[in-house]
Amino acid sequence: MPELTFMKATLEGLTEEMELNPRIFVMGEGIGKRGGNFKTTEGLFDRFGAERLCDTPICERGFVGMAAGAAMTGTRPIIDFMFADFIMDSIGEIVNQIAKMQYMSSGRLKMPVLLRGCIGIGHSAATHHSGNYYPLYSHFPGLRVCVPSMAADAKGLLKTALRSDDPVLFLEHKSLLNIKGQVPTGEHLVPFGKAAIVREGRDVTVVALTIMVHKSLQAAEILAKEGLSVEIVDPRTVSPLDIDTILESVHKTGRLIIIDEAFAPCGVGGDIAALVIDRGFDDLDAPIRRLNGTFTPTPYSPPLEAAVVPSVERIAQAIRDLIAE
Repeated sequence: MPELTFMKATLEGLTEEMELNPRIFVMGEGIGKRGGNFKTTEGLFDRFGAERLCDTPICERGFVGMAAGAAMTGTRPIIDFMFADFIMDSIGEIVNQIAKMQYMSSGRLKMPVLLRGCIGIGHSAATHHSGNYYPLYSHFPGLRVCVPSMAADAKGLLKTALRSDDPVLFLEHKSLLNIKGQVPTGEHLVPFGKAAIVREGRDVTVVALTIMVHKSLQAAEILAKEGLSVEIVDPRTVSPLDIDTILESVHKTGRLIIIDEAFAPCGVGGDIAALVIDRGFDDLDAPIRRLNGTFTPTPYSPPLEAAVVPSVERIAQAIRDLIAE
């Protein structure tokens, strides 16, 4: 399999699906001739033209509402938000219209809208360009929420999203975009609601999300030299959430820690912990632990920015502490 960056993998998946389905079109700021702020649509304008690569003004609620109407007519719109923080300007359209339309129409109207944008802390992007919003959107029924960490999964989930009749939030951590991985060519689909075991182990289960998967893998390498065996589960989607794979892992290891850059209050980790306690309490040999980003607006200063995010060293120490309990 060829080795591609995360961004190139999603571009490959998008290109393949646009070739297959002429009803797919993209809207967003700078996604036309310029190819997007993160090169998410690079080269597609020359290939598919202005009707399918539609540059928009800075009017998120307007073009998200337009996408909802377009989806009801049978097209498949993609909204490229650049930064997922900008999605907040269209929250009413997403939550009250896009998420509810299939239910309100008794299934007569489909809503195949793909909403994609970059999330995550890093690169001194400050507080308006660093949000992690997957806990918010996973709260609403009707929305699928994808948070891939690997290039191959990013391509596979994007292609699955572009064949789904449901609205999908596809959230990409900006620090992942240049990370490389082996990516299958051609028909490669990753199902929603199926987690991946990215590292097998016996002493502790780590559930990690987005960029924390890679940091947890680095921490696991450090701990392996100390004789500690770490299993890492990547949910890949948080709505639907594959709790069964997590429970199977906890049954094997007896310990669970959830590593997430997003804030702890009302977070995905709290839901995972509650579900494991409810369905797998007897498998636990120690309390469930969580390690999250600091509950604060994201600072601009690089040293302060680094301080609010779980580091490899902090992850390794948190795992050591849990195994010692």
